[in-house]
Amino acid sequence: MNETESPYNTRKTPSKSKGRVRRSIARHMRRNLITGSLMLVPVALTYLVLRFIFDLTDGVLQPTVQWAFQRFGLDWTVPGVGLLVAVILVYFTGFFLANAVGRRMARWAQGAVMHLPLIGTVYSASRKLVESFSGTGETGFKRVVMLEYPRQNAWTIGFLTAITTALDGKRMAVVYIPTAPTPTSGWVAMVPIEDVWDTDLTVQTAMQAVFSGGIVTPAVIKTRKLELTGILDSILPETTEKGPS
Repeated sequence: MNETESPYNTRKTPSKSKGRVRRSIARHMRRNLITGSLMLVPVALTYLVLRFIFDLTDGVLQPTVQWAFQRFGLDWTVPGVGLLVAVILVYFTGFFLANAVGRRMARWAQGAVMHLPLIGTVYSASRKLVESFSGTGETGFKRVVMLEYPRQNAWTIGFLTAITTALDGKRMAVVYIPTAPTPTSGWVAMVPIEDVWDTDLTVQTAMQAVFSGGIVTPAVIKTRKLELTGILDSILPETTEKGPS
């Protein structure tokens, strides 16, 4: 029996090796393209919307303001009128959506956008991302927690996003672990409930700590074992259990 026919021949043919390399490169590129898109698309959309509002308002109001000054014999230009109006417009949009009529209109508009191909998917992802980092809405970050990672007696801040159940029936906490100073490039860990510690930090306080690289951190952080009872309620009173100090 020759070498190519031997059942013990384990050498890989060049064509199979090249095929595996191509598949590996394709998976690598696909994974990084998806990750990069999830990071950049919401940021780009936010920029485009604000830029559109700025250009629209600045293009309309700048000539009007200059004309008004010229009527009084003043040759003044006011840079940034569009930016000021854009900020005011965003503020009053939020103010309008805070009442019942505004919320109903917003739900109707969001429902219409969500049914649009592609646009609905991008809008939904962008909205959930904003809700997560602002600590609002039914989705997003529920609690600020701590994990003993990357080694014993070293602790990492994370955001509890969900509770799930593993195949063996064990309850698992889904925790988003941000990286400083850009928390949108973090990673997700599924951790047993008993290995997660609850804290008294708000999402905003934890975000300040992450954005500042730990410079802006509370002097004292209270912790307790994470419990399923009332997990979406306010932080429960501190217990005497041992936790990170």
